[in-house]
Amino acid sequence: MPLLRRNKKKPEPELPRRPLLPPDRLEAHEQALRLQYRAKSSDGIRMAHDARGPKRLPELLEGIATSAVELVEPVDMDLQDAAPYITHPDEAAMWITAHGNRSPIARHGIQILQLVDAIDLGYETLAVALLHGETDLSGFPRYDAIVGGLISYWDESSGELVVRATTTWGGDGARSDTDRMAQRLLARLVANVMADQGALEIGPAERRVATGLGAQPCTHCGFTAVDRRAYYCPKCGMRTERA
Repeated sequence: MPLLRRNKKKPEPELPRRPLLPPDRLEAHEQALRLQYRAKSSDGIRMAHDARGPKRLPELLEGIATSAVELVEPVDMDLQDAAPYITHPDEAAMWITAHGNRSPIARHGIQILQLVDAIDLGYETLAVALLHGETDLSGFPRYDAIVGGLISYWDESSGELVVRATTTWGGDGARSDTDRMAQRLLARLVANVMADQGALEIGPAERRVATGLGAQPCTHCGFTAVDRRAYYCPKCGMRTERA
C-alpha cells in the first residue's frame, strides 16, 4: 500500500504593510462644476385691456426672435408648486409634468427665470424665444446664447396688462460680451412694446404679493391668491365678482 502523506499547508505570504501618510501629504482629487445663470428684466409697461391679452405678445417679438416664439401660460392649480429643483423630487416631478412637452429653448428659459426668481408662473404668462446665439445638437441653447421675451400679468386694480421684457442666459461657462448683448436686446424688446398702439406708460411695476387676508378664489379660473381688494384677477384678467 502506498504511504499516505499528509498535505502540509503552505505558509501564507505576509501582506506588505501599507505606509501610513499624514493627512497633509495626501493627494486630493477635486471635482467641481460652476454654473452661472443670469437674467435682466425691464420696468413694467402698462397696456390697455383687450380680449386678446397675453396672446398678442408673440407678435411683439417679430424682428428680434431667431426661433419660433412659444407662449407659456400660467400652470394649473394642481401644479402651483412646480419648480426645477432636483433636490425636491415632488416639485421637480410637477415641473416636468408642467413643462416636459415644451421645446428645449422654452424649458431652458423657464428654468433660469424660475431659478433666479424672475417669474411666477402661478399667474404670469411668458412669450419666450431664442434671441441670440446658437443651440447644441439636442436643441438646447449654448451657455453664451440669449433666451428671452415678454412676461405679463393683469393689474388687479385697473385690469391693464403689465408687460416686462426679459433676457436670460447661462450654464457651464461665461462670456464678457453676453451681458452687453443682453442689454441691447432688452432695449429692443422694450422699444417693440412701446411702439404698440395699446401701450400706455412705462414705470416701476412691483410683482404682486398676496396678503393672505380675506383672499378669495377667482370665479373664472380658480386662482386662489386674489386679494380681497382686487377688482381683476392677475391670472385671467377677468373682473372679480363680489358677494
